[in-house]
Amino acid sequence: MKIKTRFAPSPTGYLHVGGARTALYSWLFARNHGGEFVLRIEDTDLERSTPEAIEAIMDGMNWLSLEWDEGPYYQTKRFDRYNAVIDQMLEEGHCL
Repeated sequence: MKIKTRFAPSPTGYLHVGGARTALYSWLFARNHGGEFVLRIEDTDLERSTPEAIEAIMDGMNWLSLEWDEGPYYQTKRFDRYNAVIDQMLEEGHCL
């Protein structure tokens, strides 16, 4: 089994120390185990999420040399995928 970790910041401001620590831990764990590190942007707070915050978070991660292997995936652009998986799970009887 291949390890896959992710960092999923909410783009409502700059990358802060707690977020940087979480990203670093996930990145180190993936690298230590030959896995992949995914960046997923939790942009579902439409009122507070901004493109500038997304750019600032990515700039901060680049400054820390935390390169992601996949993504960035934007949650608001994946609703079709989520609905397809929900439908599949319902059809296969995995949900009530």
